[in-house]
Amino acid sequence: MGFISEQWRTQSNAVLRLGGPLIVNYLAVAGMGLADTIMSGRLGAESLAAVAVGNSSWMLAFSACLGILMAISPIVSRHFGAGDIKKIGRYARHGMYLGFAMGLVILLVGRPLAETAVAAIGIDEGFRHLTVEYIRALLFGAPGLLMFIALRFTTEGVGYTRPIMFTSVFSLVCNVFLNYVLMFGHFGAPAMGVEGCAYASAITMWIVMLALALFMITNPKLRLLNVFSRLGQFRPKLFKEILWLGVPISITITAEVGLFAGVSVLVGTRGAEITAAHQIALSYASSMFMIPLALSSATTVQVGHMLGAGRATDARIAGFAGITMCALFMALSATVLLLFRDLIITLYTNDPIVTEIALSLLLVAAIFQVADGVQIGAAAALRGYKDTRFPMAINIFAYWVIAFPLAYLATVTYVAPANFIWSAFVAGLGLAAVLLTWRYQRLSAP
Repeated sequence: MGFISEQWRTQSNAVLRLGGPLIVNYLAVAGMGLADTIMSGRLGAESLAAVAVGNSSWMLAFSACLGILMAISPIVSRHFGAGDIKKIGRYARHGMYLGFAMGLVILLVGRPLAETAVAAIGIDEGFRHLTVEYIRALLFGAPGLLMFIALRFTTEGVGYTRPIMFTSVFSLVCNVFLNYVLMFGHFGAPAMGVEGCAYASAITMWIVMLALALFMITNPKLRLLNVFSRLGQFRPKLFKEILWLGVPISITITAEVGLFAGVSVLVGTRGAEITAAHQIALSYASSMFMIPLALSSATTVQVGHMLGAGRATDARIAGFAGITMCALFMALSATVLLLFRDLIITLYTNDPIVTEIALSLLLVAAIFQVADGVQIGAAAALRGYKDTRFPMAINIFAYWVIAFPLAYLATVTYVAPANFIWSAFVAGLGLAAVLLTWRYQRLSAP
């Protein structure tokens, strides 16, 4: 028992060591979303609602591409654990090629279709035009952000996560500053409102990619990977490997993000006040989710390192340690939410109607947060084993066979209060948490 406890301690420390800088990264990412929400909230409920729906629509496309590029992390971590460093740069380059191509498709297809899509969905006409403006401006950043993601998963896969932390904090500062300039018209710039918020985010996406690329070129540790030494060399076999592992991850991630985005769109048909309250509650829940998301990324890497080194028992323990830490943090977050949700809402709005709705939603968020932590930790541990198809099936079932129909019934059929709509999240996330943990227990068993 003492030996097992020491293994658990060792693997937990390894996950925390990898996850520490990633926590800062994800908090910085959440900070950008939080800044967009708070600053657009100062423009009024319609602007806040437009940012909410626009972000939800963008996140659906982004998450689909993100999932494909997430394959780089377990692939690189396995090669790094096995000591096969030479292959890592090749995967990073091909990830960048894929990222740029996917971002360009999103930009070229998304801009002309934005107005038609928003109208077809039935977004409230009071803020529909603002939503279209926001989406069209934001999409200019897609190619840069997806190239950054490919580089980010490379550095993460080799267990060197501090560069990700530095660049993400830098991007947060850039985003807030550009919001201040472009949204409200400072330093001689025109006051562009919601559209300025989107352009600020798009510019930041390119800045963060260039910053991480420069870091990888100049840093002695990362320069050894030779990521930029043979640009232009294509290996179809590497594209195939990334896609074979990444497409199921993409579907898995998109199933969850799509649930939240789909519900956001449904809520958007009910008016600006309920949409703004939904965005406030979702903003807090998403911000807290960043820490288990960081720990889950570290879990994937540590499991991959152990499997690459041929240490199956340590890999299993690392996975369970990651799942446990994700669950414990979300339990703490739920407790804070129950105690201080009134104070949290005042950071976003003083509107009494929006405040009342948001209070009921944050109570539901406190319920589903623990399940959310468990499911993201278990899915990440499974990715370390390159098990992506079974989690894909679980997420599709839990979120789109169970949760979304419940949300649709509550929103459209019965026109129920907002907290009934959010109860669908409890059902979907709870089921996914149970099934994914069961799968990991079976797959990792000796």
